[in-house]
Amino acid sequence: MSDASEYSAMRSGALLIDRSDRVRIRFGGGRAAELLTGLVTNDVLALLPGHGLYAAALTPKGKISADIRVFADNDGFLTDTSARAAANWRAIVTKYVNPRVAPYRDVSAETRDIGVFGPKARRVVGMATGIDEAALAGLDPYGHLSGGEGDTRVMVVRVAEVDVEGYEIFGLRAGEMVLRDGLLSAGAITGTPRAWDIARIEAGRPEWGIDINDSTIPQEANFDSLGAISYTKGCYTGQETVARLHFRGHVNRFLRRLHFVGATVPPANAQLIDHAGNVVGDVRSVAISPRQGGVALAMVRREVAPGTTLHARWDGGECTMQIAAQEKGATG
Repeated sequence: MSDASEYSAMRSGALLIDRSDRVRIRFGGGRAAELLTGLVTNDVLALLPGHGLYAAALTPKGKISADIRVFADNDGFLTDTSARAAANWRAIVTKYVNPRVAPYRDVSAETRDIGVFGPKARRVVGMATGIDEAALAGLDPYGHLSGGEGDTRVMVVRVAEVDVEGYEIFGLRAGEMVLRDGLLSAGAITGTPRAWDIARIEAGRPEWGIDINDSTIPQEANFDSLGAISYTKGCYTGQETVARLHFRGHVNRFLRRLHFVGATVPPANAQLIDHAGNVVGDVRSVAISPRQGGVALAMVRREVAPGTTLHARWDGGECTMQIAAQEKGATG
């Protein structure tokens, strides 16, 4: 399918996207919550079974080593992160989590993560998993329900990472074909990660290793507005930098959404130049949206106001870009 066809399915139907390249680690034991909450920016200790959260694991200097989703169930916790951030998260877990205190194991190879996104996603997921649609509708972001049994047992998570209703279904690899057949029979259309990429850029959702990395402070990536930081929980690695900025200062740049017009697509790392010729940022993610045209994420100086027109420049090219008029999370 073309980008336009997949995008249309996501906006008007239910698009199935395989998210299994993400890395999943399961934690158990009575101290798992305590140890995990000491590694990330959000309050894992407060999670009850059936709920989840978004968080960042930081370097000692408060930079983002990985962005993490954490889901609590009756067996413990499941974490997942992107393939690009996986090595960092694994290294943190290996260094700081004693497996005799909180047993953990990488379950990526034995499990799958199938996403379904669009206005018909709830109906499709309900039909394929047997979970009541009303129950799915009542889930908070990262809340989840279980269904099926044996090889077809699944955990269905409601996600709010793009601007359409979405669910991700975690299940065993052995039950994948049954799940896929059920989703397709219920009306889902198979898509590619490219459709997801367009949608997440439109929504201003950062991707580790592209938009953010281990030189990025959480507030620069708008993690406050993404609900990924708790300022009332106990200590965690990198907390001092995050707390100091929140209570006494501010960051000097933010991840912003931009639009551009024309056939020339700026590359990642293109410089952003203001009307006075000053470099005020750089381009990170870029896509052509069937609905919005050229869209991008860029790290831009905080003093550059929404709606400002900038010039993107790179070796051999230039184009005009405008910061989205309504920012998602850039505060000052």
